[in-house]
Amino acid sequence: MRNLLPPALLLVVARIGIASIFFLSGRTKVEGFLSIKPSTYALFRSEYALPLISPELAAHLATYAEHLFPILLVIGLLTRPAAAALLCMTAVIEIFVYPDAWPTHLSWAGLLLPLIASGGGAWSLDHLLHRARSGSRR
Repeated sequence: MRNLLPPALLLVVARIGIASIFFLSGRTKVEGFLSIKPSTYALFRSEYALPLISPELAAHLATYAEHLFPILLVIGLLTRPAAAALLCMTAVIEIFVYPDAWPTHLSWAGLLLPLIASGGGAWSLDHLLHRARSGSRR
């Protein structure tokens, strides 16, 4: 029963599941490829306002992070750092933006923490690169 689902499959599902949440959120903030919408800046001036960082910088950082890190997760490249970055982003959202949305943010953390702990798994570029490096040292 323990091997009913391979760990690699579970990690792929976690990678794609959490990546889709962040990537789709990032797409709502842009027009075309990566042109940030005026409404995105307005959101970061009001609803998403953060302490210690300008709304313009926050809009750029969040929007680009919501595009880059999900892509890395889907292909399984730099999985641990990408998942850690999204977990930090989740914490910022929970603490400063939507503190009452903890059930949603906890579910995001539930997908990100195994990726931080285990990496991308056997079906990832991280794994292939690790195998290639290990093979070249022999």
